[in-house]
Amino acid sequence: MKQNIYDEPESSFSRDGASSMLLETPRLRLQPLSMDDVPALAAILADPAVMKHSVGGVCDELATRDFINWCRESYAAHGVGSWALVDKNDSSLIGFCGVGPELVNGVEEMNLGYRLATRYWNKGLATEAAKAVLAHAFRGRGMGSVIVIIEPDHVASLKVAENAGFRQFHSITFHGRSVRLYRLRRADWLNAVS
Repeated sequence: MKQNIYDEPESSFSRDGASSMLLETPRLRLQPLSMDDVPALAAILADPAVMKHSVGGVCDELATRDFINWCRESYAAHGVGSWALVDKNDSSLIGFCGVGPELVNGVEEMNLGYRLATRYWNKGLATEAAKAVLAHAFRGRGMGSVIVIIEPDHVASLKVAENAGFRQFHSITFHGRSVRLYRLRRADWLNAVS
């Protein structure tokens, strides 16, 4: 089922965590990750430039499979997760974006995450995807808040978060790194998009 980013997304999940959900933005399709995505996603996640600010570092094929399995479990358990970003022009996988559970200082939070292949950087695609994901999280899933965790020197990611509506942050240590934790509350997001 296709959804415009301004519509309230709907989803349908099967017992194995697969989803028929399809979010659409002007340039992207957001759809569930599957094992068919392993080769393309593994190539993206193996790029040191893409993974420079990832707490886990670069990923090999096995780590990519584990990530996709975690995403599918998140779809089933929470109705959200990291979704494949597919370029509508040529149907190529260009990265992922989504909201998923993250343990922060002993509290499970819903965290926005995104990674794109370097050739798709600086085109506004991460912001476009993040806005669609947030619309689903707040309208479709009724979440009260979403966080994003970013290292202060990751300027491009800070810009994506700010363009998606994140404003206030506080500094914390996360996996031994100094980071900014931004929080966007549903009420603030609704006020901004109204």
